[in-house]
This record gives sequence, structure tokens and C-alpha cells, in this order.
Amino acid sequence: MDLKPLLKKLGSTLRAILTFAFALLVMGVMVWAYVDGYQLVTSKYGIISFGFYGLLLSLHVLVQSFFAFVEHRRMRALRKPCSLTKTIGFTISAYQEDPAYLRECLNSIRALKYPPELLRIIMVIDGNTEDDRYMMDMFMEVFADQDPGCFVWRNNYHTWDPTQAQQDVEMGPEGDAGHTIGEDPQRKEVERLIQSKSCVCIMQKWGGKRDVMYTAFKALGSSVDYIQVCDSDTKLDTLATVELCKVLESNNKYGAVGGDVMILNLKDSYISFMSSLRYWMAFNIERSCQSFFNCVSCISGPLGLYRNDLLQQFLEPWYNQKFLGSHCTFGDDRHLTNRMLSMGYATKYTARSKCYTETPAQFLRWLNQQTRWTKSYFREWLYNAMWWHKHHLWMTYESIVSGVFPFFVTATIIQLFWTGTLWDILWILCCIQLIGLVKAAYACILRRDFVMVFMSLYSALYMTSLLPAKYFAIITMNKSSWGTSGRRKIVGNYMPLLPLSVWVALLLSGFAYTIYQETREDWLTPAKLLETRFIIYGCVAYTCYWLLMIFLYWVWFRKSCRKRVQSYALNV
Repeated sequence: MDLKPLLKKLGSTLRAILTFAFALLVMGVMVWAYVDGYQLVTSKYGIISFGFYGLLLSLHVLVQSFFAFVEHRRMRALRKPCSLTKTIGFTISAYQEDPAYLRECLNSIRALKYPPELLRIIMVIDGNTEDDRYMMDMFMEVFADQDPGCFVWRNNYHTWDPTQAQQDVEMGPEGDAGHTIGEDPQRKEVERLIQSKSCVCIMQKWGGKRDVMYTAFKALGSSVDYIQVCDSDTKLDTLATVELCKVLESNNKYGAVGGDVMILNLKDSYISFMSSLRYWMAFNIERSCQSFFNCVSCISGPLGLYRNDLLQQFLEPWYNQKFLGSHCTFGDDRHLTNRMLSMGYATKYTARSKCYTETPAQFLRWLNQQTRWTKSYFREWLYNAMWWHKHHLWMTYESIVSGVFPFFVTATIIQLFWTGTLWDILWILCCIQLIGLVKAAYACILRRDFVMVFMSLYSALYMTSLLPAKYFAIITMNKSSWGTSGRRKIVGNYMPLLPLSVWVALLLSGFAYTIYQETREDWLTPAKLLETRFIIYGCVAYTCYWLLMIFLYWVWFRKSCRKRVQSYALNV
């Protein structure tokens, strides 16, 4: 009797039990530290204090930053060049794209420093109406010298109606007389084009982004070594593909790798500027740290590379994912990553592969995007938990910390606004900005760019908008759609504003109640006199901080606009 499979299964079960116990331990310590409120340092009358929970969060930020720094050095130390021998299926997902962004995307793909004979470029358009044809026309124009193949598919892989088969066969040369009833005759043409030409554009019936990606993945089959994903608003660095390949080739246990995604339109508005700073922190600190432990939680849609032989194994389960009985359409990139992690393969991040992508510049469109991302985050958190035991304990630890953090923050804010004092409210606001400043200062050093100091302003956006939106996302998690609207349409979904209204009403009511309670206190006691001094100093410091940051932002914005005007050129 061969004991090896049995011992392997026993070891996996034991590891799962120990990992689950570790998760409970981390959760227990965090809950205890938060609920108990044990104070390490406190001032006279307990006006200012620093607790054990604060210490845990501070240590988390320090450890995360340290491993991120080490991982950046690791990636820079990869000296072995890319072999330039792997075939790559380069997939582009397009939906109602801004023509300017789409052209930049296609031109950047043409400029990639990867052997063109090893690239198979496939753009799939989510829509097959006349309003969508401009994207296909642009693809044919940009790749005109490479004999592009183009096809308008009346269906997609999942909307074919077998009862229409005979009618389609009789429509002429597009049909295949040799097909069987129930098989889409146009599907064969799509697959033939994708597997025989180096540049192909397919327009298909609307189905959502996951349907678009599925078409490219399914039609490619096993014809390529790697599959690279890209969005139609993404502008790639010339070495983006080479750097991704270099990482995958360095270790056969690496299943997927993502690159550094930066913002193309950061100067469009305050929202897009804040997003650009948040992107940098998310990729170069959070995901870089995850990469050190080989467990990046999300290979971002604009820039990612997967081993095709592995991807094809979970293609059907990935597409057919359901949650609470509803078919999942959003969160495609995060679930792709989770599927790779579920197989025990590592996921990596390299800052040496870069791209630029568009981000919403309008508040409502940004809020819709964040709500959609939050839905996929919490849904995939549950799926990811099943595979913690296959990876480093850091994945378990970080999942717990990041998962419960919004709930602790919400509880703290509500508690202080309703049961605290005026100083408590001011103190938490000051602490939020102080923590933001510390993280921003570290980012300035790591990035060597003073602009990261504005990252401290993101906390206000998080507290006022993103935090309440998370609860709306959880409540409506099983509502599926494409998500952020196409860039050629005005956003019409105002529902995410509802939780913001409730949140503001809740905090303002609590603030009014606190003021009422404070008016009934005796402000001539030594404790209240000292508290009054702290309130005055705190208000001055908080006001000065915001005035300084607003002034610096105004100076930076004017300087950026002046540079943009000076470099502007009109091409007719």
C-alpha cells in the first residue's frame, strides 16, 4: 500500500487545521485589543492615550513596509534576461471605450519590445452594434500592416440559441454546412481567426467583461504559453511584457504575475489625483509585501500575465462562478487570481513592469467603481479563505486584518460621535490625519517624490465616502453588472449616494447630541479646563494642517496645469 498520498492528504488536513487556528488567534487578539481598550500610555485625566490596538496597527504598517522594500530589491536583483521564446496571447477587453484612450492602448501594444511573431493580439468588444464599430475600425487602422482578422459575432459563447442553428446555416458563407444542430456556426470562424492570425478583433453580443475575457481565453485554447490581460484604456510601457515574462520564467511555481498600474489622467480632478496616490500605495507597498510571501491577492486587470496551461484548467469554473445563487460578472481579475492560488501556485508582483490606465475623474463614477470593487473584495475574501492553508501564514494574517479593519473603524467613529466628548471627536480626526501623514512620509522616501505627501488627504475621502460605501456593497453583493459605465456615457446609478447620506446624517446627529451633552458638563473642573486647552490646540493644529495641504495642492495643481499647457500640441 502506497502511504505517500495518504500522508500528503493528512499533512494538508493538519496544515488547514493549524491555519484556521492561527486565523482565530489573530482575530481573537485583534478583537480583544479593540474591545478591552488596554492603554499603554495615557496622559493626566486620560485626555490623550495610546493603546495596545494602536500598537498592533502601527506594527502592521511597519512590517508591511519593510517586506515591501525587501521585495522591491529582490525584483531589481533579477539579472537573468527574458528568454523571448514564450508565445503570448495578448487579450484586450473593450467596452464603449473613449477613442483617445483606445488609440493610446493599441499604439502602446504595437510598441512593445517583445518579438511580434510570438504575440497573438486579440481584442474582444463587448457589443456588436453600429455604435461599437468605431473600436473595430480603429483596431484595423492601427494594425493594418499585420493583416488583421475582424469578425462581428451575433452571439457569444453563452448566448447561442440552438433553435436558430438551421436559420444561421442558411444565411450564407458565414455558416458552416458541416456543423451539427445546436452548435453556433459563427463560433468556428471566431476560433479559426484567433488561432490562425496574429491580430484579431471580435465584436460579440453584450454579456459583460467576464464574457469578453472568456471568449479570448477559450478561443486561444492551448495554442500559447502565457496569456496577458489588458483593458482598452491601458497604455503599456514598452518593456511591460518582457518584465512580466522574466518573473514567470524565473520559477515554475509562479502561476501569475502583475505589474505596476499607474493613473493616466491623474490631473483631471482631485478624485483622479487621489486615486493615483492610492494606486501607488496599493501596488508598491501592499501588493509588493504580498509578493514577498508569494500570495498577491489580485493580479490587476490592466496588466497581468498567467500560465495558460493552468488558466485553461479552471476556465470553466472561473466563468461559471456563482454567489448567493447569482452568476458573478464583476471581480473577474480577483477571482482569476484566487483560482490560481487555489491550485497552490504563487502569484507575484513586479514594479518593473508598468502601465497607465484611466480612472474615474467624477465623484459618482469613482464611487460606483469603488462599490463594485468592494463587492468583489468581500466575496473573494470568503473564497480565498478556503486556500489559506496552501500558502504562507501572511496571507491568512493580512486577510484577517484588512477584512475586519473597516468594521472596527466604523464602530470607533460611531461610538465617539455618540458617546464621546468634543475632544474625543477632535482627537480621532487628528489621529486619522497623523497616521496618514506618517504613511505618506514613508511613501515619499520610498518613491523619492514629495507628491506622496498628499496621500494623507486620502483618509478624508475614505472616511466620508469609501467607508459607508463598503456597507452598501455588502448589502447588494449579489447584484451583478459590468460596473463602471462606459466612458462615452454619463453615469446614471445614484444608489451609492444613499449610504453616504445615511452616514452623514448619523454622524451629524451624534455630533449634535455630543454638543448637547457637553453643555450640561461643568467646564470649570481641572479636567475640563485642561481639556479645553487641548481642544483649542487641536483645532488650531487641525485647521493649520488643512490650510497648508490645500495651499500645497493648489500650488502643485497650478504648476502641473502650466506644464500641461506648455507641452500641449494639436494633431490634425
